Amino acid sequence: MDFVLSGVAACGACLFTNPLEVVKTRMQLQGELKSRGSYQVYYRNVFHAFYTIGKVDGLTGLQKGLVPGLLYQFFMNGVRLGSYAIIESAGYIHTNGRVSTVKSTVAGAVAGVVGAVMGSPIYLVKTHLQSQSTSSIAVGHQYKHRGMFHALAAIHKEHGILGLWRGSSAAVPRVSVGSAAQLSTFSACKELITDLQVFSEDSWLVALSAGMISSVVVVLAMTPFDVVSTRLYNQPVDDLGKGKLYRGFSDCFSKTLKKEGLFGLYKGLGASYFRLGPHTILSLLFWNELRKFYQLYS
Repeated sequence: MDFVLSGVAACGACLFTNPLEVVKTRMQLQGELKSRGSYQVYYRNVFHAFYTIGKVDGLTGLQKGLVPGLLYQFFMNGVRLGSYAIIESAGYIHTNGRVSTVKSTVAGAVAGVVGAVMGSPIYLVKTHLQSQSTSSIAVGHQYKHRGMFHALAAIHKEHGILGLWRGSSAAVPRVSVGSAAQLSTFSACKELITDLQVFSEDSWLVALSAGMISSVVVVLAMTPFDVVSTRLYNQPVDDLGKGKLYRGFSDCFSKTLKKEGLFGLYKGLGASYFRLGPHTILSLLFWNELRKFYQLYS
C-alpha cells in the first residue's frame, strides 16, 4: 500500500506541474552546445515560454507527454517514496529516536536509484514527446512520435529492449541526488518544525512547510543533473543506438560546461523551480497526508 499511495500522490502533483515540465524541457534544450549569444532564443524566460508554446502549439502543447508523465510518476515515485516509507517505518533512518542526516540521505539515494532504473523507458518517451514542437519554435533533436505507445514500439523496433533504457546513465545520478536531497531535507525539516511547535503535530502545515524548504534544496542540487539527463535522453542516435552528441553522463556534463559554462548546467533554473518546486511540495504533502489517512483507518 505504501507504493500505491506514493504513486497516487506523485500523479496528483503531476497533473498540476506537467506544463512546467514541458517548459523546463524546452528551455534546457535551447542553445544546446552553443555559446551564449550564438543561437536564436525562442524562450526568454518561463512566462515567455508558456506564452510562446501556448500560442504556437496550442494549449494542448503545454500538456504534451502527460500520459507517460503520469505513468512515470506512478511507477518511479511509487517505488522511490514507497521504498523510503518502508525504510522510515522500520526505523532505519533514525539514531536514538532522531532523524539521522547520513542515514536519511543514503536511504533517499538508494530509493531514488531503484525508482530511476524502473522508470527510465517512460522518462525517455516523455522527454521525446515534450520536446516535439512546431518547427518555428523547435529546440533540440525532433522525433516524430505519434504518442507514447508508438514511441515505445518505434524505439524497441529500432534499438531493441536495451534502447528503452538509453539515457539511464544520467537518470540514476539525477534521481539519486534529487531523492537524497528531497527526502533527507523533508524528514529533518518535518522533525524540526514539530519540535519548534510552530503548528500542531498532526497539522498538514507541518508537511507543507517541510516540503517548501525541501523544494529549494532539491532544485539547487538537481538542476545540473536534470539538464544533462534531458539532453542525453533527447539526443539523436545512430543505427547502433549510440548517441551522436554525447557518449554518456560525464561526456555530456563536461561538454555542456565547456561550451556553455556553469550557466549551461543551470539552464532553465527558473523553469526547474516552477516545475520541481510545486511538484516537490505537492507530492510530499499528498504522500504524507495519504499515509496518515491510511494509518488512521487501517
